[in-house]
Amino acid sequence: MKTVAALLLVGMLIVWTELPTGSAWSCPPVRVTCARPNPPNQCYSSQQCPPNHKCCPSSCGRRCISHPFFPSLSYS
Repeated sequence: MKTVAALLLVGMLIVWTELPTGSAWSCPPVRVTCARPNPPNQCYSSQQCPPNHKCCPSSCGRRCISHPFFPSLSYS
């Protein structure tokens, strides 16, 4: 029984350390491919983007996108 509890605790710790922080977010998946053979890029790195934006691949070249807004859930 102690072994199961220890494994469960280790598993929960691994999942907890892998959760993203408030500032980390990844680019959304690209579902459509551009028909142009060499589309122009608006940016090449996130340093070229305004604050709170990230340089991400889009359907036609790379562009700066803003942080996706997800409303926080509050139980008050």
